[in-house]
This record gives sequence, structure tokens and C-alpha cells, in this order.
Amino acid sequence: MVDALVLAGSLNEGALSRCSTVRYEALIPIGKKSMVEYVVDALLDSERINRIVVVGPKEELTGKFAGKNVKVIKPKDNLVDNVVCGLKLLPGAQQVLVVTSDIPLINPKAVNNFLDQCKEYDADLYYPIVPREVVEKRFSSSKRTYVNLKEGVFTGGNVFLLNPNVVWRCLPKGQEIVNARKSPLKLCRLVGFMFLIRYLMRSVTLEKAQRKVSRLLGIRGRVVVSMDPELGIDVDKPSDLDLVNKKLGIAR
Repeated sequence: MVDALVLAGSLNEGALSRCSTVRYEALIPIGKKSMVEYVVDALLDSERINRIVVVGPKEELTGKFAGKNVKVIKPKDNLVDNVVCGLKLLPGAQQVLVVTSDIPLINPKAVNNFLDQCKEYDADLYYPIVPREVVEKRFSSSKRTYVNLKEGVFTGGNVFLLNPNVVWRCLPKGQEIVNARKSPLKLCRLVGFMFLIRYLMRSVTLEKAQRKVSRLLGIRGRVVVSMDPELGIDVDKPSDLDLVNKKLGIAR
């Protein structure tokens, strides 16, 4: 079994604020539950998950998970601090599944499948990517950000499995990559000009990308190709929320 860390500390200051006035995105209601409750419930229903820590609005969430193996702590100012604080509440953990709170379509099967795939490799950090055709077959109206690689076109998942004993040293660099993800110039400085050119020419393979990120972070990283699109269907705009409500049979 592995432990889980749910990141639920994003303020509702973006496009989703037009759908709900709650302070945190994780608290946006979907039917009778908040968005983060769907994520935590999926983890609780997986027989592979042990302890769960939620980094998010403590006052609003603590009572929702009473009597369950879930701890809630207040969020910090950035991703790195939230991960660090969450991991401190999971002493002795050998592997931790980090999950964002904005993937309410996640289910125990998708969680279990990803963890089973990770067992096939020896790495410090595992990250799922989902083929575009798999996403569009299940969720035809979903608008995702895709990456073109030599093997095909993929979108990233919103979970990753890590070894907390070695991941500490790569968190600052990981924050840099997250901050630079929408700036080609900043990404170029991080990954190197020639690598970026090869990517833009669609000549980068999964193996090359994997080795590059591993070197950048100073750990052994592994990309896992997942056939569970629920791992990548995040809610960050009103149309995403409409899609989720439709899939869950909830009228808005």
C-alpha cells in the first residue's frame, strides 16, 4: 500500500470563479459534494491507498472526512511548500501518490492501474501521460493541452507517484519547471535550446524526454503511458466543469 497527498490549496481566482464564489477551487460544488471530495473518496475506495493527507482549507474540509484515515492541513504559499508540509505528516512513507484536487472523475480503477504500472519500473518519480485518442474517445468534448512526441500525442496526468526519501532535493527545480511551463523562453533556459528545437520538430522520444527531466531533477524519473483518461481530466475552466457535471449526471 502507498500513502496519498491531495493538493487542494489553489484559490478560486481564475476562470472557475464565474461558476462559484467559494474561496478555494477544491470546494467548488459538484452535485452534493465538493470537487475535492470526489478525489478523496476515490482514494479511500482504493485498496492500494493507506493514509491520506489533504493540503487545503482545513476548517471547511475537516468535518467532511471525520472517522476516515484522512488528515487535513492548511495550505502554504506554493506547490513546493504544500508538498513538503504534506509529506511531513506521512512519516515512514516509502511511496506517496500526489494527486491534485481538480480531477473529480478519478476512480479507484484508474488509481490501481497506475500504481500497478509503476511496479514494473524502478524509479524515484512516476508520471502518467495519456494518448490523445484515448482521451477523445472517452471525453470527446474535452479540451486538453497536448504534447507532440515521436511516439504520438499525449496529455499529462494530474497525479504522480514519488519516493519521499529522495524527492526533497528536486522540489525547487520542480517548482521552476511548473512556473516555466507556459513560457518557451524560460523552458528553453531550463531544458536547453537544442532539446526545445527537437521537441518543436516532434523528434523527441519519450525516452529522451524522460532522461532529460531525470537529469534536471537529479532523480530517476519514469513516464508511464496510461489508458485511464480520468487521470488527466482536470477542471480549470467552466467548460471542464460542465463536462464533469454531464458525466456524473448532475444538472446545472
